[in-house]
Amino acid sequence: MDFALPPRENPGLFMAAQADLKAARGVILGVPLDDTGSFRTGSRFAPAAVRSVSRALEEYSLALGRTLEELSFADGGDLLLTPGDVQGSRRAISHAVAALVGAGKKPFLLGGEHTVTLAAVEGCLEHHDSLAVLYLDAHADLRPAYMELPLSHASVAYHLQRLPGVTLYQAGIRSAQREESARLRDGACSSFSLHEAVQRIIPVIKGQPLYISLDIDVVDPAFAPGVSAPEPGGATSGELLRIFPLLEPLGEQVVAFDLVEICPSYDPAAITALLGAKIMREALLSFLK
Repeated sequence: MDFALPPRENPGLFMAAQADLKAARGVILGVPLDDTGSFRTGSRFAPAAVRSVSRALEEYSLALGRTLEELSFADGGDLLLTPGDVQGSRRAISHAVAALVGAGKKPFLLGGEHTVTLAAVEGCLEHHDSLAVLYLDAHADLRPAYMELPLSHASVAYHLQRLPGVTLYQAGIRSAQREESARLRDGACSSFSLHEAVQRIIPVIKGQPLYISLDIDVVDPAFAPGVSAPEPGGATSGELLRIFPLLEPLGEQVVAFDLVEICPSYDPAAITALLGAKIMREALLSFLK
């Protein structure tokens, strides 16, 4: 099926990715949106950073018993987004995701700030009447506005809850304003480990078209220091990676996946970029059959 994407540039391929975009069943797409950061900026450089370190990893996953060499996926490069034009970027991201989903492909987005998710979900909704969104993040992101911005990385979950057809499931939260806490669903912020929290959500979302968004700051900054908004007290990198075998049985219902908020400028020894590359590998192997 022919399809058209907004203008892109390709700073290098993710490991084992194919070059033929039209023949691929899954597509990695860099989304370097970085306009509303309130603490650290620089997430626009994450797609290139994650790609560059991906070659340090094996294509084979011991946890999943599969290899990327068995998959049909391509790296579509990075969307060309105009800095400062949040609404223009939102439209471009939404259009790109809608084009991929409409062509029967599964997008794997590499942000960029978390605002990427709202635009991507809007693109998915052009082809799905309803969508469950599994939102893994240290922060509630349920503010109606932040620093006078009605749309920012701190309000993504708030806007997702208001999209017709979307049911939001949050896990890993350990930071919220008092007002935000009143908007949280039961269990979104709990004493459960991330693994346990995801395990409890899975029975509820089975059988539904599913979008998964993973903000890297759900991991403790001891294991992922290069993030836009670090929050102590999170999951270890090992704990996070253990959720993929849990989610793998839901792979057929996953419509799209994103990884956001890696900030390479604050990432000594590329610790967080390496984790990001491994997360993307596990996501591809779990959700692309």
